[in-house]
Amino acid sequence: MPETQEHPQKPRRGLLGSSAIVGAMTMLSRILGLIRDVVFARVIGADGFADAFFVAFKIPNFLRRLFAEGAFAQAFVPVLTEYRNEGGHAAVKELIDRVAGALGSVLIVLTVVAVIAAPMLAGLFAPGFVGDSAKFQATTEMIRVTFPYLLFISLTGFAGGILNSYDRFAVPAFTPVWLNVCLISAALVAAPWFEQPVFALAWGVFAAGIIQLLFQIPFLANIHLLPSPKLDWQYPGVKKILRLMAPAIFGVSVSQINLLLDTVIASFLPTGSVSWLYYSDRLAELPLGVFGVAAATVILPSLSRQHAAKSVDEFNAILDWAIRFVLLIAVPASIALMMISEPLLAALFYDGSEIDQRDIVMAGFSLRAYALGVVAFMLIKVLAPGFYARQDTKTPVKIGLVAMAANMVMNLIFVFALHHYFSLGHAGLALATSFAAFLNAGLLFRGLRRSGVYRAQNGWASFAGMLLLANAIMAGVLYLSLAQFGDWFAMAFLTRALTVLGICSVGFIAYAATLLVCGFRLSQLRSPAKRPA
Repeated sequence: MPETQEHPQKPRRGLLGSSAIVGAMTMLSRILGLIRDVVFARVIGADGFADAFFVAFKIPNFLRRLFAEGAFAQAFVPVLTEYRNEGGHAAVKELIDRVAGALGSVLIVLTVVAVIAAPMLAGLFAPGFVGDSAKFQATTEMIRVTFPYLLFISLTGFAGGILNSYDRFAVPAFTPVWLNVCLISAALVAAPWFEQPVFALAWGVFAAGIIQLLFQIPFLANIHLLPSPKLDWQYPGVKKILRLMAPAIFGVSVSQINLLLDTVIASFLPTGSVSWLYYSDRLAELPLGVFGVAAATVILPSLSRQHAAKSVDEFNAILDWAIRFVLLIAVPASIALMMISEPLLAALFYDGSEIDQRDIVMAGFSLRAYALGVVAFMLIKVLAPGFYARQDTKTPVKIGLVAMAANMVMNLIFVFALHHYFSLGHAGLALATSFAAFLNAGLLFRGLRRSGVYRAQNGWASFAGMLLLANAIMAGVLYLSLAQFGDWFAMAFLTRALTVLGICSVGFIAYAATLLVCGFRLSQLRSPAKRPA
């Protein structure tokens, strides 16, 4: 039956409307994520067992971003779009069934192997723990509990890719909320029943994977695309996705590989380093997760459709819109995070016992370093789809390998080679990651320009001027506001939180008001305008 009869197309809301929906759902998830981390700080703190949990959680989470949300999504969505344009609903269903069979079988085998080889994974991803038997044993045991999360969440990502391709953005964007609900519940309800509270969190991760997968099933059934897995490695669509995935693993997920390398090196640094990096990375990822991922999620299906339709001008206009949208959010977010790093961390995590003043100061160093790279992290999210929508995975992989090599070299320089002159420690890892992200984003941008895929459209000079002025005024307002307060650690928790919220609000108002006075209107971002270069 033709696709239009099976499930009529929903009217498209435009890129800004779709991004707003994804951003709103993601914001809800991120707010719960911050609450989750505040609970973590009070339940497990930043000791050796906390380091062990963060490593055990980061391994499947890293692989999820690498495969399910990274390489797989970037390869799967363009191929699904192609099948949808050329063969309709029946062709899409056939593709989905066979991809489900291939993906599911690989994930089951990988999960079984990983559970058996958990000690090897602990030694590989946290070699610095090997000398501490208690920490190493805890990491190994928790990997066995958390690793199956990769199986469930990868299938969840597969389902989300299908829904996103049919412009059902809200459900996949809301799904991560269940992870935070499960972990908060595990920390507050289950943790007291465990000798080591971190093990309750590990089981919370396991439960969250199952719940997130089950949540999406009814919505797939609603569009008549609930998979019936069939194992067929010779199916053309499966082979094409695999061919596109192999290099895409490095191209789109280099920042995640770099963050994991940070964890490996941090395992050799003083106890608490892994936790400091975790808490600071969580805050730096807030604008990336809400706005960068929202824009990337929305533009990939749109770019894929324009490429399939050979609409060069529309393709270029979407990329131009995405870059402006990202800069509008990323630049002030980067500046604000650098300026209010310690007050923000103190407002969220400081309790004087599990997390003390030293933990906040040390996490502040790495947060400022990560914040420096927020612009680059977000640009990567919208520049990489410019290649993957055209099924070009070779160029991003070359760029990704260069950036990853540069990150490894800078890690060694900042953490070890310069140790006798000044000690950056864990902050050096974050700084190297940010510098590598700028290299990655710059090379991606140059590649799009050289291939003729992207041409800057009119209006960039005035846009850049408004952006520069608004950020300068915002920075000045934040500086004057921060100068009014003294010892953040002496404040009561509620006073500290409300004060930081007030300062952030004043900074945002100053930024938005300046843009408004300069003539910027939100309507300018509602849809990409095809303007001559």
